[in-house]
Amino acid sequence: DHRDLHSFPTRRSSDLAAHLLRRTSYHYTKDSVDKMALLPAADAVSALQALRPLQLDQPVYSATDNVPPVTWINPPGTPLPTGTQDFMMRHYLRGWWIHEALKDDGIGHKMTFFFHQFFATSMIGTGLTNSYFDYLALLRWGAIGNFKKLATKIVTDNTMLRYLNNNENTAANPNENFAREYFELFTIGKGPQIGPGDYTNYTEDDIVAAARVLTGFRVRGQRDMIDPETGIPMGRAVVGQHDDEEKKFSDKFQGTVIQGSDTQAGMFTELNAFVDMIFSQPGTAKNLCRRLYRYFVYREISDEIENDIIVPLSNTLIANNFEIKPVLEQLLASQHFYDADDSNIADEIVGGMIKSPLELALQSISFFDIAIPDPLTLPRTHYRLFYEQAITNRMFGAANLPIFLPSDVAGYPALYSDPEYSRQWFNSSTIVARYKVPAMLLTGTRQFGGGVNQSIGVKLNIDDWVKNGGFFSDPLDPYTLVQELIAYMLPEEVDNDRFTYFYIKVFLDELPPADWTYEWQNYLTTGDSTEVTLALERLVNAVMYSPEYQTF
Repeated sequence: DHRDLHSFPTRRSSDLAAHLLRRTSYHYTKDSVDKMALLPAADAVSALQALRPLQLDQPVYSATDNVPPVTWINPPGTPLPTGTQDFMMRHYLRGWWIHEALKDDGIGHKMTFFFHQFFATSMIGTGLTNSYFDYLALLRWGAIGNFKKLATKIVTDNTMLRYLNNNENTAANPNENFAREYFELFTIGKGPQIGPGDYTNYTEDDIVAAARVLTGFRVRGQRDMIDPETGIPMGRAVVGQHDDEEKKFSDKFQGTVIQGSDTQAGMFTELNAFVDMIFSQPGTAKNLCRRLYRYFVYREISDEIENDIIVPLSNTLIANNFEIKPVLEQLLASQHFYDADDSNIADEIVGGMIKSPLELALQSISFFDIAIPDPLTLPRTHYRLFYEQAITNRMFGAANLPIFLPSDVAGYPALYSDPEYSRQWFNSSTIVARYKVPAMLLTGTRQFGGGVNQSIGVKLNIDDWVKNGGFFSDPLDPYTLVQELIAYMLPEEVDNDRFTYFYIKVFLDELPPADWTYEWQNYLTTGDSTEVTLALERLVNAVMYSPEYQTF
């Protein structure tokens, strides 16, 4: 049964635990894999869904290191740091979120990014950073909570209201932008067009009616209106700009009529009735489940997958009143997720997706346990040198992930463009940035672009990691060392020829294994790491450059 899995399948449990962790978290370590491999699959998935506490509850700012940083976001009304403008703070907000994602060994940040793609906005580029912080906080609040509640509250999110022009949506002058995206991208999905102004799941007239429901919901820049359930600042309901006449929808929604209102409470009653109407259609649950499937499992959804996976998942979502956890548990603990439900080697799921720059960079950094400068004592190095200049600009931006700046409301093309999907992460325009990741980490410099030799504030000391990291059972044995490393770095076991390439040609440089043993003993005795560092760097570079490492 695709839906039923009480323990990991017959492949090595560590391989399948590694597959689960790579797909669900940006924090990937040997220790996490080993612990997860001891659990039944359902328990491993359940453990991942516990929302981890944040390292810092908000970003901090200081123009120089060793000067105590300050905050500017919470509590609402906190002024910007002296001598700054709001646009200067974007780098700190992005760096804060990426660092929290790096440290999160659960699914929370992976799901937050899923919903950023689902409810995409690029307002970090033009809006206020405190508003974008609230948007990210809302996505985190709903990431493994209730999809219907999140889809309701996104309507009054200040960033989304501004991004989709709802400040311009009034009874006298309706603006359909928010309503259109709410149907097409945020909930039920359009489906194939079946006639003029008539799509599978809604009509153009439905968009007109929905825009009237949303009239009067406006941005509240002061952040002094707090949602009582989330504790997050929200927009406001302006009765004088709301269309208080009834709104009638098409037979796609069974001719639903929503009565108008001329009170603030009534505006929210209308909004809830509108959301109830959309979520009563089976297509809304199916749309979310398809998006989850493509995000976590594979790009292609055949008729068989639709019937055997998507429909049961959507039934679970509806039966649980749109709670997300039961759906994730069903999907991520299924035989299908581990590619254990058939013997067809042409539809491999394990290793079947291209890592986004997020997975590629953050899983590499966490795997090698690279120390990141402390944001409280070295804020400039932490936020500007490392997270802005190395991660955001080079590892992400140059690899076609302008994080929190998607090109349009559909999000990042590699996460929605059929049929390529994740393959778009790896192409002629991104390959340099992707292949510079190991060099940047091993040298601690930018490696390409302006300031190529400038420090990024971190550096992987590979010999020290092998010696003191507790990763290897016997570093003196070169065969075991290579075997253990690639077992955790690559998504599937390699064949003999591929292993021989990494072991003999790359690591040993075609010298006898005893040479490595001698050089390692010499390093332990004298501290001279020259030869062992060269060998280890060759190996790490080769593995991280390999096609296998680009997948997960």
